[in-house]
Amino acid sequence: MSRLKRETRETRVVADVRRGTGVTEVKTDDRFLTHMLETLARYASLDLTLEATGDLRHHLVEDVAITLGLALADEVPPKAARYGWAVVPMDEALVDAAIDLGGRSFFAGRLPSRLYTHFLRSFATNLGATLHVRVVRGTDRHHRVEAAVKAVGLALRQALVEGDVVFSTKGSVSVERLD
Repeated sequence: MSRLKRETRETRVVADVRRGTGVTEVKTDDRFLTHMLETLARYASLDLTLEATGDLRHHLVEDVAITLGLALADEVPPKAARYGWAVVPMDEALVDAAIDLGGRSFFAGRLPSRLYTHFLRSFATNLGATLHVRVVRGTDRHHRVEAAVKAVGLALRQALVEGDVVFSTKGSVSVERLD
């Protein structure tokens, strides 16, 4: 389990995350953010306990994404499947997502909400993941954002599966901090 606390003058976020079954206990100052975090954890099979408060919605959403990405990075097994992808239909919306947990941060995609596009970018950057999200169609903003979160969750579920070998042509990557 990875337990992280991130605090600034604007926000306070405490998160416990581990690969599990999707059990959540999430409390934030924003009901939609809470709903999206519970959805992401359920679809990714992550056990998540998270409490967050913030001065502005933007600061809260961004700092939760940063903290969650950092915490989840500690949970990626050395022999992870690494790659995952999913296509999720939600009523009239259709969204696909693909992820690589190989340690290179990159995000491409655009949701109908700049705030949730920023959430996914901040999450991927701090997770050290390459994440592509594509909204194929949809008219309801809520459905498109939620379908994106579900697709990312399902892709994460696949990528986090622990295998027998390091899934890379370069083998395992070792990084050591030196004084």
